[in-house]
Amino acid sequence: MKLFKNTYNVVIRFSKLKSAPWYLALLSFVESFILPFPPPDVMLAPMALARPEKALFFAGITLIASVCGGIVGYLIGLFLFEQVQPLLVEWGYQATFDKVTHWFNQWGFWAVLIAGFSPVPYKIFTLSAGALGLAFIPFLLASLIGRGARFFLVAWCLATFGPAIENKLIHSIERIGWVIVIILIITIGIYQWWA
Repeated sequence: MKLFKNTYNVVIRFSKLKSAPWYLALLSFVESFILPFPPPDVMLAPMALARPEKALFFAGITLIASVCGGIVGYLIGLFLFEQVQPLLVEWGYQATFDKVTHWFNQWGFWAVLIAGFSPVPYKIFTLSAGALGLAFIPFLLASLIGRGARFFLVAWCLATFGPAIENKLIHSIERIGWVIVIILIITIGIYQWWA
């Protein structure tokens, strides 16, 4: 069974739909404040690959929707943290939240900027920024810079180099997919051991 190749083909076909930018915006928005949700890169990347001429447009949609969702996350953290905190514990995010809190106390603005660019769950940073009362304008600027750098870099790389490597990617997608799964399992294991 070609699990990753079939999934790749479905996502590429879906990314060519006229309504795909709306779904990208919705995913980018809710991912910024709803905990068990995948990052928007899972949709941005195949859309940029399928339509390289619109890759930067898709990155812009992703950025705007993600930062708007980040503002919602900030407001939830600011006004509703007591109601959300039990979900952090239930879904296993409490240790991550505690680390983020430490990072905020140490680096503030820079913690949000790095979170926006990194694979660390941005939603934890948005909730934490509100809960800890980080000033809103620095939060917004850091989100715009960090998220913008990440999404535009992904879109540009795939628009520029994607078509040239697409056939190689399709040919190797199964191996790449399973290697990523193994790396994620090892990373989670190491993280759990060190946490």
